[in-house]
Amino acid sequence: MTRPLLYLGLITGSLVGTFGLMDLLLRWFTGQLQVSRPAHSQNQGPLEAARRPIQDVAADLRRLSSQLALVPAGTPQARRVGWQAAYDDVLIEAARLLECPQALRQAPPGRARDAERRRVEIALTEAGLRGIL
Repeated sequence: MTRPLLYLGLITGSLVGTFGLMDLLLRWFTGQLQVSRPAHSQNQGPLEAARRPIQDVAADLRRLSSQLALVPAGTPQARRVGWQAAYDDVLIEAARLLECPQALRQAPPGRARDAERRRVEIALTEAGLRGIL
């Protein structure tokens, strides 16, 4: 009893799908179906990324700064480098939000980047961001 019902369901589904597709194609070819594009996708420049509130950025800076200051002995170098890169990314984000000049990405690793990082931290503190030094 279940096999005939299963076959009937498969045949009915196939017929409905086929006729639905044929109807859709017929409407499209005769011009009754028109595909419209959303108005916002036409001739607009690149979308600007959403900006996080400065409070969230400052909280991330404080959290990452404390993690870097308290790195336990024996922590793998890759983890330290990852934390430092994350801190630099958030530092750059804070500098953009507060319109402070920075060149962290252009500075070569080592003393030059450390000096630039310190300069940006001081500039952000002078711009009103507290608790990162």
